[in-house]
Amino acid sequence: MKEYDNKILILGIGNCGREDDALGWTFIDEIKENLPANYDYEYKYQLQVEDAELISRYDVVYFIDAHKEQFDKGFTWGDGHPIATHSFTSHELDPGTVLYLSKSIYDKLPKSYILGISGLRFELKIGLSDKAKENLSQALEFFNDKTLNLVT
Repeated sequence: MKEYDNKILILGIGNCGREDDALGWTFIDEIKENLPANYDYEYKYQLQVEDAELISRYDVVYFIDAHKEQFDKGFTWGDGHPIATHSFTSHELDPGTVLYLSKSIYDKLPKSYILGISGLRFELKIGLSDKAKENLSQALEFFNDKTLNLVT
């Protein structure tokens, strides 16, 4: 992790071997070369308990993931909020649970945002559907306008 006053992390969640589930990873692929120096990024198959420690080291965290739900704009954007849950497993957690764990264990709660990008196909196959590519483009444009002013 780089040392800066305002540390920002982008977590791309997904799986490039499951068609549109690769949207989180592809999002990072599209912007990583142009990120400011205070931005870090990581590719995740899924969020896990250990990610609470990871996010506790940042001031701002963006969770980027594919969704099966078809949003009007092709994506959804919102603030992340800690959510206490009793369904901790060794497998998959949602962003709210990871935020809750970060606050509970490390007394750190980064400002967080969740960007969900609509996907259509989630079978074992490499490559995004045409609609997912369109939705990704819209999400990248929004993210650029909202936070980066980098991606064209």
